[in-house]
Amino acid sequence: MSLKIIVLAKQVPDTRNVGKDAMKADGTVNRAALPAIFNPEDLNALEQALKLKDKFPDSTVTILTMGPSRASEIIRESMFRGADGGYLLSGREFAGSDTLATSYALACAIRKIKEYDIIICGRQAIDGDTAQVGPQVAQKLGLPQVTYAEEILSLKDNKLTIKRRLERGIEIVEAKLPLVVTVNGTAPNCRPRHAKLTLKYKYAQSPSEQVETGGKYNDIIAAHPYLSINEIGVKDLDCDNNYLGLLGSPTKVKQIENIVFAAKESKKLTASDCDIESLMVELITNHTIG
Repeated sequence: MSLKIIVLAKQVPDTRNVGKDAMKADGTVNRAALPAIFNPEDLNALEQALKLKDKFPDSTVTILTMGPSRASEIIRESMFRGADGGYLLSGREFAGSDTLATSYALACAIRKIKEYDIIICGRQAIDGDTAQVGPQVAQKLGLPQVTYAEEILSLKDNKLTIKRRLERGIEIVEAKLPLVVTVNGTAPNCRPRHAKLTLKYKYAQSPSEQVETGGKYNDIIAAHPYLSINEIGVKDLDCDNNYLGLLGSPTKVKQIENIVFAAKESKKLTASDCDIESLMVELITNHTIG
């Protein structure tokens, strides 16, 4: 059996290392001030897709990401780990998209790609924490969805058996293909880069990147077509521009408040059991932990 798997992934600013310049005055993230990384839960989703490919070797795993040309980095990163290729959805028309506009653009791109059995993505991105895009894509495509997935257990009779991680336990569900799956951060971590795949795909580029690098690797890409990362623009989609970017984003930032934590007092502790025990008692008493 062969599966067509699309993994929705996002390049995000690393909000785990936030400084005073992390936010702009209009309430949007200052992406230039933060390093760009592969959204962590999308890596969990990629691992679930690759595990399915391990079980069904004729399957293909395709990455779909939306962003500027540098977002191709996460497509390459996915290929280093076992993905077969990807699509970069890019253009000024998509800039400033909220979750509604993002899910609309991604759904239009998926219709363009056409062939899919499973669409899988992380539960949420760390630059928004909304957990809305996956379910919205499912709704726009008219597909069933399974959220909070921790592990895809099996595939039989065109049905996936999936373990969900809920607030008070786990749940095992079945769902027919095609469907959308959103994956929790509690799912297994993604496998590391494969040395041979890293060497094979290190020159992979999108058309925009080829222009930006002055055609440095054009001859290599021409000789090895698998190094060409597909790029989709708004002209390639059957979509309404009124639902894209800022124009299609009803979410408005009402107020921005910068919170700076400053230490009012400090304590010095030794490595003694007594000091450590007193610290634990204080933290529990103040409900900092426990």
